[in-house]
Amino acid sequence: MNRTTNRQIVLTIFSLFSFSFLLLTFALPAAASLPELKIPNGFGVNIHFTGEPKDLDLIAEAGFKFIRMDFSWSGIERTKGVYDFEKTGYDALTNGCTKRGIRILYILDYSNRLYESEQSVRTDAGRAAFAAFAQAAVKRYAGKNILWEIWNEPNIKQFWSPQPGVDDYCKLVEAASTAIKKTDPDAFVVAPATSTIPFDWLESCFKKGLPNWIDALTVHPYRPQSPETVIKDYARLRELIARYAPQGKSIPIISGEWGYSSVNWDNSRLSDEKQGQYLARMFLINVQQNVPVSIWYDWKNDGPDPNEREHNFGTMSRDLTPKPAYLAAKTLATTLSGFSIEKRLNLAGDKDFGFLLKKDNIEAIALWTTGSEHELTLPLKAGQGTLVDMLGNKKEISWKEQGLKLTASQSPQYLLLKPE
Repeated sequence: MNRTTNRQIVLTIFSLFSFSFLLLTFALPAAASLPELKIPNGFGVNIHFTGEPKDLDLIAEAGFKFIRMDFSWSGIERTKGVYDFEKTGYDALTNGCTKRGIRILYILDYSNRLYESEQSVRTDAGRAAFAAFAQAAVKRYAGKNILWEIWNEPNIKQFWSPQPGVDDYCKLVEAASTAIKKTDPDAFVVAPATSTIPFDWLESCFKKGLPNWIDALTVHPYRPQSPETVIKDYARLRELIARYAPQGKSIPIISGEWGYSSVNWDNSRLSDEKQGQYLARMFLINVQQNVPVSIWYDWKNDGPDPNEREHNFGTMSRDLTPKPAYLAAKTLATTLSGFSIEKRLNLAGDKDFGFLLKKDNIEAIALWTTGSEHELTLPLKAGQGTLVDMLGNKKEISWKEQGLKLTASQSPQYLLLKPE
């Protein structure tokens, strides 16, 4: 065998090895992670269905990149140790989301009468069974880039009865998270999905060790006030996390559930237009506040009663007719797709919000006010741009002098600046 032949054999073996290595590399599931802080990477909606209905197409068309859904323990495990992911519709939902580019936040919840008598988990046997259920779920959907949340709003009696208990809840998180990480070290675990931001309750959980077992902290910042009022709460929450997080561990904040019904929490009425304004402003504020995932509650109205709060959180009506909130979400997601927020502009009034955004060499501005409609001046040199209102209507504008005068209202508008 001559030298040329030997060289060809070596090259062939090397090529086959390299190709096999590449195949193996690309076949390995990526570790779950939080999305980059670009619009609309972290925008999502809560849903109340499994399977693969047409809702998923409409969710994707609006630009939502996440759904959040209950992953029901009692529905999946009806016989001890037997888990049915197919007939319950979770296989179809997971596959349907995956092929549409929608990520999933599954809530491992609630109790199971096979093990517990109440809507909670307070026994060693129950915790072991819940951890086994979590393991089975994570194993089945490994590599799907899912965020796994442990329970929903355990700080209120409605979801943890007979009485919310920090000690029992933290024991459950420790057991479930440990089991999840043992099954899939790359799994992403989030908790505690609190109703509002209950600082004292959270600190009690932190003292029990909660930051050791989670990759991100989820809260539900519901409030009757406008979305902008959350800024001071995030600052206070970050200070609290910093006091208790293990050294060197970063624990991001996720806005796991937050929306506005037409029947507000103080029983005042919100118009459909106001709901749309709050949706767009909530998403923008969360991005500006470095919150990588923001889940709007709710995808569609859950009932027909206009006087029932729980029936009127949706971006869609019950028959999937788009409400202004849906159009506001779609406009924001498509108009500013790929943009990152660089800074808040220094405008005349504290109630005025102007964010400078960038994507490559393109700049944009998101603008609104929490006060009454008025004219203001943006600190821009002469130029041209496209002005897009909250519902997607566009207008080409130009200005020849330093400073652009625009009318700011409570409806966000977006100015896409034309490069020089």
